Amino acid sequence: MELGEAIVLAISYEEKLRDVYGEAAGAVSDPLGKSILKTLADDEQRHADYLKKRLEKWQATGRLDGEALESPLPPREEIEERARMHAGTLPADARGDEKQVLSRALRIEVETSDFYRRMVAEMPGEAGDLFNEFLRIEDRHIAAVQAELDYYSKTGYWFGIKEFDME
Repeated sequence: MELGEAIVLAISYEEKLRDVYGEAAGAVSDPLGKSILKTLADDEQRHADYLKKRLEKWQATGRLDGEALESPLPPREEIEERARMHAGTLPADARGDEKQVLSRALRIEVETSDFYRRMVAEMPGEAGDLFNEFLRIEDRHIAAVQAELDYYSKTGYWFGIKEFDME
């Protein structure tokens, strides 16, 4: 895959995620869940804008250099702690909506991360570095969505690890 084509595809992934989170934020009733989804939608928009600038730079100069990619999402450990603090605050009637939209978002986040992982492996030098930065940030998004989904599902699992056993 050519670099320009990969960046255009990455922009489409970011915009798809932005739209999923935006729709989800409008569909959920829990204020904290709505806030998290809005933050994720805004972050995906920043990613799309960043990629568009990198694409323009690459097309004009053949280089990708630019400002560092940042995310307002905290490290995974902090996401886990915030989700634990959120436990018990969700209205019972909100769980169905949240689970549905979060499941969809998680599926698309994993698909997007798989794409970035593939690009890191295929693209040399600064192109691989660009996609590696996105992979790092999207992994935070997966952690945030998985933490919320685990909470809403009340499965006894936290990030795929069994929290307790009644036996």
